[in-house]
Amino acid sequence: MDTKPFIHPQAIIESGAQIGETSRVWAFAHILPGAVLGQACNICDGVFVENDVVIGNRVTIKCGVQVWDGVTLEDDVFVGPNVTFTNDPFPRSKQYPEHFSRTIIRKGASIGANATILPGITVGTNAMVGAGAVVTRDVPPNAIVVGNPARIKGYVGSKTHPRIKVHSANDLHIDITIPAVKLVQLPRVDDMRGSLTFGEYDKHLPFIPKRYFVIFNVPTVEVRGEHAHRSLHQFLICLQGSCSVMVDDGEHRDEIILNQPYMGLHVPPMVWAAQYHYSPDAVLMVLASDVYKAHDYIRDYDEFLKLVNRGNE
Repeated sequence: MDTKPFIHPQAIIESGAQIGETSRVWAFAHILPGAVLGQACNICDGVFVENDVVIGNRVTIKCGVQVWDGVTLEDDVFVGPNVTFTNDPFPRSKQYPEHFSRTIIRKGASIGANATILPGITVGTNAMVGAGAVVTRDVPPNAIVVGNPARIKGYVGSKTHPRIKVHSANDLHIDITIPAVKLVQLPRVDDMRGSLTFGEYDKHLPFIPKRYFVIFNVPTVEVRGEHAHRSLHQFLICLQGSCSVMVDDGEHRDEIILNQPYMGLHVPPMVWAAQYHYSPDAVLMVLASDVYKAHDYIRDYDEFLKLVNRGNE
């Protein structure tokens, strides 16, 4: 089997550029000397790749894309037609920065047609950038971002694990695909004076809280969380308004809408979680099983996946 890369006769590959086995470079593509291109890539017509560029394995770059100095595309990245990368936040003609901003597109991420990626951005693992989006800040792993400026619309999931919507106590029978995550119905008492809800340890609460914090006044477009804990348990109750909670155990991913003060969500250790789509009046209370300890946080999704896989061995 021939493993040599295919180079179209009308492509320009400068001396010193590294092209991996079985990669294909099509007509009118131009790759400069310092570029590194992995195996089994597909570089379509009219793509320009500058010097200080690293492209991983099995990357697809569609027509009309320029990949400038400072850009890294990790394995299995898809770049749609006419995507615009940038590397200088304050460009001037004939003036060059000492170092170009580093832009990293993590493994498995996809960038839709005509999207613009500002300098110094990291697009997280498996994230999806919608067509025409203007990405002005880092994109979390698995996030779907759209618009100008790009905002999180949702999270990439599996068709076998659909988004879970809970709107009332009657919906609490819905099974969450992550076994360790539990949605708990707290008691509710209604009379002419109003309504009351409460929780008791060992009856409703899965742990004795040692700390609580309250999140409020969150702009609708913002996302909080985006981490896991090594040993900490959390219990989330949206006291007012609503917010969406995305939970991820490294294999399954679910989304739960908390919008009643008698609904609690138990998020155990080693579950990645993020909260977003806050309503303007949302007040989210979080009960924690321990005091704040910085070393208990896992803030890098790739590290989280490694720890999960290690624990499953």
